[in-house]
Amino acid sequence: MGPRGELPAWVDLGLIPLLNLTVALLVAGLVVVIIGENPLEAMWIMLNGAVGSLKGWGYLLYYATNFVFTGLAVAVAFHAGLFNIGGEGQAYMAGVGAAAVGLGLEFLPWPIVIPLAILASMAVGAFWAWIPGILQAKRGSHIVITTIMFNFIAASLVGYLINYWFRPVGKMAVESREITGAYIMSFREVAREFFGVRVASSPLNFSVFLAIIAAFAVWYLLWRTKLGYEIRAFGANPSAAVYAGIKPDRIIIITMAISGALAGLMAVNEILGVQHRLVLGFVGGAGFVGIAVALMGRSHPVGIVLAALLFGLLYQGGSELSFAKPGINRDMIVVIQGLVILFMGALEYAFRPALAMLFFKAED
Repeated sequence: MGPRGELPAWVDLGLIPLLNLTVALLVAGLVVVIIGENPLEAMWIMLNGAVGSLKGWGYLLYYATNFVFTGLAVAVAFHAGLFNIGGEGQAYMAGVGAAAVGLGLEFLPWPIVIPLAILASMAVGAFWAWIPGILQAKRGSHIVITTIMFNFIAASLVGYLINYWFRPVGKMAVESREITGAYIMSFREVAREFFGVRVASSPLNFSVFLAIIAAFAVWYLLWRTKLGYEIRAFGANPSAAVYAGIKPDRIIIITMAISGALAGLMAVNEILGVQHRLVLGFVGGAGFVGIAVALMGRSHPVGIVLAALLFGLLYQGGSELSFAKPGINRDMIVVIQGLVILFMGALEYAFRPALAMLFFKAED
């Protein structure tokens, strides 16, 4: 037991999230009952669809990879007291960077092109977040407003670029031509091309390892470096940080650039790992899901990875459930996901006072 008023870490970081998740699933089960389906059967279909096969695991990890990148992007900004709601736009623009390098340098071998395309994704994502950071630091513009607006700008700009720059002449689909070296990112393609092995069809690719590296890098940055300490100190108490000699403008700009670079990695998973071309709408809301993932993961890389896996399970299991139970359509799956976000995010501490009272009574 910690000091009076503080719950043990295993309660605060383990029991409370588990309790919130349980309540969320119970309420979701009640919704399933109301529409006339068996909640236990629905839950089994979701779990079996997500973790009952190699294909299910492939899709779960593919979704989770996207959410790890966007969740880390939001979390880094959170630690500096910034609310980067622009992960969607930063990932969109990063896709342009990846496609530009992948298509423009396709005459080079893939061991050169793919790393350069990954770096381009990070650089363009960082640039797209750096601009709101500059506006906040130098002009006092609110980071939430500017990043929201930059989402709309990015979506429109990417649509224009695909239509008038990337789309081959005579092709009706709103997409670029194929990035020839990107096949090397796919587990399925590598297994078939180099080892003659057929694996389960799924979009899982080598970006999943990049997500693990990114999570470790964020942990190391925030808790093992001087810059990370400055970011956390500024987020905890800006006035005290300034008094200690930390420059707020520098922290805001650097943090937003790092956040944008992490969001940009999501384009690596989609553009290089799955689509192998620049397509319209490839982000698919992952930038906004990253906000919920960061909240549920308490802005810690380990928590973010676990929260991303949970959302990956909900996405993949929800897709299987909508196929198996026509009465539970995609909209109902979104309701279930929303309930999880509500209880794990907005109502994160709803049960904390009651638990604190129980533990402190036991202590007395």
